[in-house]
Amino acid sequence: MTKLPTLKEALWCAGALALWLVVTALFIGFRPEHVVLAVLIFALFFVSGVTRRLTIALVPFFIFGISYDWMNIVPNYMVNPVDVEGLYNTEKSLFGIAAGEALRLTPNEFFALHNCAAMDFMAGIFYLCWVPLPIIYGLWLYFSHHREAYLHFAIVFLFVNLLGFTIYYIHPAAPPWYVASHGFEAIPGTPGEVAGLGRFDEMTGLGIFDALYARNANVFAAMPSLHSAYTLVAFLYAVRSHSPIGWKVVLGIVTLGIWFTAVYSSHHYILDVLAGICTALAGFVIFEYGLMKIPAFARFMASYRSYISRS
Repeated sequence: MTKLPTLKEALWCAGALALWLVVTALFIGFRPEHVVLAVLIFALFFVSGVTRRLTIALVPFFIFGISYDWMNIVPNYMVNPVDVEGLYNTEKSLFGIAAGEALRLTPNEFFALHNCAAMDFMAGIFYLCWVPLPIIYGLWLYFSHHREAYLHFAIVFLFVNLLGFTIYYIHPAAPPWYVASHGFEAIPGTPGEVAGLGRFDEMTGLGIFDALYARNANVFAAMPSLHSAYTLVAFLYAVRSHSPIGWKVVLGIVTLGIWFTAVYSSHHYILDVLAGICTALAGFVIFEYGLMKIPAFARFMASYRSYISRS
């Protein structure tokens, strides 16, 4: 017999879904995936105890997706001035590549002139891994019964995102492709561009990145590069939890590949990548050596782990 959730659990689930859907409908507008995700969460929560515990375990990833979507309610360029020219000039002064007696290029500008099909293909493959691979790794931890490691990874993944989103509002920053296409004036509502990843779309005919970046309502969120943080967080927990060597190798290679691709494709400066790495490391250290030392937070984590570990 399927064990139904308690009244308290059912009310929490219904209330959280209702709040999400109402806020999204009022301030952003529904998209088909909102309805699909809401129905999926509701079904998984009620169908059995096993799927309910999985749903609760995935809450950090749900909050990540919702918080990313909700940043469209108040775009960061409405909160603080956008750094366009300053970041470009700093990148050029620190990492510029000489291209003549008086000409100096940012690494992004250099790669825009010097690229090849093999790197274009691998760049696309690496960038497609930025969220799916960490989630797959997290699910492996969960279904392999490494529930404590899974929960720490999932919470830190969310925490790193929230740190990054906060920095986006404190310091809105334009990506390299924006300067190449629009110059140094920050134009609110500028649509996203595939930049160098367009070569992967043209090569494969899939149009994946065109579809992804066409829906990016805010392009002034380049620093830190959270693309550069996600698989790094997964790699840190693969090492910390003594995951099989295969996971460490795959996550390590993909992490390095994403760092390179971020610059090669003109989606991020080297400075953005470094900031993303620092954000990932800061989130890991603050959580493991700060928050987990607070008794109340440690008790919350223990209760959370106990709930998702029930047989």
